Amino acid sequence: MKYIAVIMGGYSSEYHISMISGNVVYDHMDKNIYEPYKVIITKENWIALDQNNNEYFIDKNDFSVNIENRKINFDCVFNVIHGTPGEDGKILGYFDMIGMPYTSAPPYQMALTFNKRDCLSVLNKQGIKTAKSLYYDKGDEINIEEIISELGLPCFVKPNNSGSSFGISKVNKAEEFAQAFEKAFKEDSEILIESFLDGTEVSIGVITYQEKIKVLPATEIISANDFFDFEAKYEGKSEEITPARISKIQLENLKSNAIKAYKALNMKGFSRSEFIFSGDIPYFLEMNTVPGMTMESLLPQQAKAAGIAMTELLSNAIEMALQNK
Repeated sequence: MKYIAVIMGGYSSEYHISMISGNVVYDHMDKNIYEPYKVIITKENWIALDQNNNEYFIDKNDFSVNIENRKINFDCVFNVIHGTPGEDGKILGYFDMIGMPYTSAPPYQMALTFNKRDCLSVLNKQGIKTAKSLYYDKGDEINIEEIISELGLPCFVKPNNSGSSFGISKVNKAEEFAQAFEKAFKEDSEILIESFLDGTEVSIGVITYQEKIKVLPATEIISANDFFDFEAKYEGKSEEITPARISKIQLENLKSNAIKAYKALNMKGFSRSEFIFSGDIPYFLEMNTVPGMTMESLLPQQAKAAGIAMTELLSNAIEMALQNK
């Protein structure tokens, strides 16, 4: 029996989404092979829960827990922390230092993909198309006319380091920028402004499965809102069609770009990338390295369409992490 710490929570606006994902991962883990524990990470405490939801403090010296005079040394960490410190790699540096296997990519790769500007910069050099963008730090002088001249309207204002569409605004008129900046800067001290792409939006998962890189069926996203925002992602305000209704050439281009991005960023474990088509060409938007893991989330949907049950998806992630130890 292997002891698995399912880490969830975190320090960002995505805390509650992470808790939902973490509980689903815990519930669907193969209890014949693994003994999972929920581990809730907050700035104040790291707490492990036993099967009766009794709370115990994690010993940060070796990431162990003492439950009723029984010391549990975890064999592997299943990372379900959306946002910081899980998706940006910060907590993974700690796990590297103590020699603890985990289901995510290494810290640098996680930090790189979490930083939208840096991620786009790397992938542009690999020939992957992206929207035109401008980057600003909080306190920079921002010239609205320059933005409109460079990117046009509408455009998107995004926090540079954030997920789950928190802090994102679609700006249609010049007077809407002030509110969009305020919203984005609440999430991060850096923002990215991107040109609008009008086309079919798709999401595609790429995972390490049975020691090989595997591309999952793509999902077509039809948002009831103006774009694929928080409500569309988590509150049912979208239609998600798997497999996506795209042409053969579009699918080939999408798979090629998704694999190229996964390899270029030296990814391991789960990834789910978002693209928008302009004609037959997919334009990369972002990569999620700790994607949502509820039964309704896109990656589990795509795995199911590929014939991979949730329990098998989780078991494979753990075994790949243990092999990489």
